[in-house]
Amino acid sequence: MFSYRHAFHAGNHADVIKHLVLIHSIQYLQEKDGAVMFIDTHAGAGIYSLRDGYAAISQECQGGIDRLWSSQEFDEPDFGPYREAIGQFNPKGVLDVYPGSPFIMAHLLRPQDRLRLFELHPSDTGILQTNIASLDKRSQIDIRQQDGFAFLKSLLPPPSRRGLILMDPSYELKTDYQAVEESVREALDRFATGTYLIWYPVLQRPESKQLIKRLRALSEEFQRPWLRAELRIAHSLGERRLQASGVWVINPVWTLAPFLERTLPILQRVLGEDTSATFVLETSSPA
Repeated sequence: MFSYRHAFHAGNHADVIKHLVLIHSIQYLQEKDGAVMFIDTHAGAGIYSLRDGYAAISQECQGGIDRLWSSQEFDEPDFGPYREAIGQFNPKGVLDVYPGSPFIMAHLLRPQDRLRLFELHPSDTGILQTNIASLDKRSQIDIRQQDGFAFLKSLLPPPSRRGLILMDPSYELKTDYQAVEESVREALDRFATGTYLIWYPVLQRPESKQLIKRLRALSEEFQRPWLRAELRIAHSLGERRLQASGVWVINPVWTLAPFLERTLPILQRVLGEDTSATFVLETSSPA
């Protein structure tokens, strides 16, 4: 149950698309002064070394943030907030560490915002607590060693009635797919207007294929707008490594689709490993 460690995958192509969407969504929500609650149901350790430990073993970052960081196209204005968030933790300009979702969200917190983190893995919870304790904004952050699927509903709706929920489990267990659907349903029952960002791997297994259909049906059942974005970097047989992933966003900010129309083609060019590299962008309200 506790074999998955995000450190192996830190800064890979899946992190790139997930964090681009996350940062853009947060900054749009912060254009209004009202407080926003940010929730990460599967927080991990928070920040990761890319040059030693697990990440150095897997070297997945080489096909993700390393490649993007060294590309001239990363200088495009659309990537500015993402580049700045990463640079905040690499002050010498050399990419040595990668901030996970908790540190990215912590970096973006305004004084009125709050961040709630769930992490069930006992080792990662301890590391996360130590890492968060080093931040100036630690008083705005709450960490719980609990099942994010089960306890998410206890935080909803937030007092401000404004919130963004990130759900990115490992999907190492087949039951994670059903847990995502059930947790999102419970959350929408309590907080239908929140922004929900659900990351998922694109795999050949039936559970993966069904998840998209179920998230679509769930969004439509609650009559909520949605957006689906996927990035595929390769398409070799066997799926010995993750080659594609996506995000399903319920109640996406209205600028997200145009933003991804501009940035996904760049990610395809920069991160794509062969001619099978592609992307998908679909919304419930096509232009």
